[in-house]
Amino acid sequence: MGQTVAEKIFASHVVDQPSKEVFVLRLDAVFCHEITTPPAIMDLMARGKDRVFDPSRIKAVIDHVTPAKDSKTATQGKIMRDWAHRHGIGDFFDIGRNGVCHALFPEQGFVRPGYTIIMGDSHTCTHGAFGAFAAGVGTTDLEVGILKGVCAFKKPQTIRIDITGRLPAGVFAKDVILSVIGRIGVNGATDKVIEFGGPVVREMDMEERMTLCNMAVEAGATSGICAPDMTTVKYLWPFVKQEFESPEAALREYLHLAPDPDATYDKVITHDVSGLSPQATYGYKPDQVRPVAELEGTPIDQVYLGSCTNGRLGDLRVAARILAGKRINPKVRMIVSPATPQIFTRALEEGLIETFLKAGACVTNPTCGACLGMSNGVLAEGEVCAATTNRNFNGRMGKGGMIHLVSPATAAASALAGHLANSELYREEK
Repeated sequence: MGQTVAEKIFASHVVDQPSKEVFVLRLDAVFCHEITTPPAIMDLMARGKDRVFDPSRIKAVIDHVTPAKDSKTATQGKIMRDWAHRHGIGDFFDIGRNGVCHALFPEQGFVRPGYTIIMGDSHTCTHGAFGAFAAGVGTTDLEVGILKGVCAFKKPQTIRIDITGRLPAGVFAKDVILSVIGRIGVNGATDKVIEFGGPVVREMDMEERMTLCNMAVEAGATSGICAPDMTTVKYLWPFVKQEFESPEAALREYLHLAPDPDATYDKVITHDVSGLSPQATYGYKPDQVRPVAELEGTPIDQVYLGSCTNGRLGDLRVAARILAGKRINPKVRMIVSPATPQIFTRALEEGLIETFLKAGACVTNPTCGACLGMSNGVLAEGEVCAATTNRNFNGRMGKGGMIHLVSPATAAASALAGHLANSELYREEK
């Protein structure tokens, strides 16, 4: 019987199967950040198990509140810092080298096709864009992963979503995934894997695929996955070129992970995006989605461009293209947070940062802070933000705040207009 991508990864990583439905998998990497990892560290210490299974396979970063904003967040950072130094964790990204984890770790080459990865963060599913099985876990599973290098998962059931048609100009990966979530609902893939495929996905670059997989969890999925191809190889080539004679040789190896033609899926959905327009959320759930045109004129107070969903270089380029030579609406504040130091540097070199500053935006260091209302852009009660983030839960960016999830293009256009608006890049096709 044929296998899905997830089933192939599970089969190659099983170290135990305590029941028919539960698989204990060997982990290739455990990712850690300063919000969810300190409780795991402190509990392991309290149990007399202050050890790590393999320092080279643990990657750690301070990224949610950086630099620290108060004594509590300073303590969280100190716990991580001391732990990393104590155990010789070389890939620890402290202040100055740090960035948003789900942008930083792929950029550093820490994600490979076929990997199994866990992290105490729900958007760990981002890394499935590389053909990996990557999942967010709770404190107990994170502790076991740190200590033993394994994690237990239920047998994966996969939903296949084929993105077909031709993506219109001015419509982006963020619009695609919002439309998918709007279609299947926040519980549409609960405890399942979403395997993204089809011609539109094949044409996407790795940044766009990461955006798709990043929000798979918003439909309830454990992980989102894209089968690896030459696009994957080209992104990873600087990190894997010592392992293969050529990119073609790497591709031959990675293609073993491709889903079999006779793979069995829980459900197969064909999602045609030919007539898709820019999308935005309108309520407090990620599946409350409408075309931006239907929400045109909705007042906003803040625009946020950043996060593990849309803080990469391509996202900044799109927004800067729209903002170039213009000024944001005086009633709106715009915050831009490039997701990593490398992205920030490239944006400086390309003049994107200057474009944002001349437009009247505030450019901050790489951080997750505003996305979950912790720092660098928290909303006041009653305020509304057009954000390129991934969650619009009630109070997510600040108590009583409201979020409209949008693409970088829509965010930039809305900053200029002072309300939700489509960008000049989108022209409705008749």
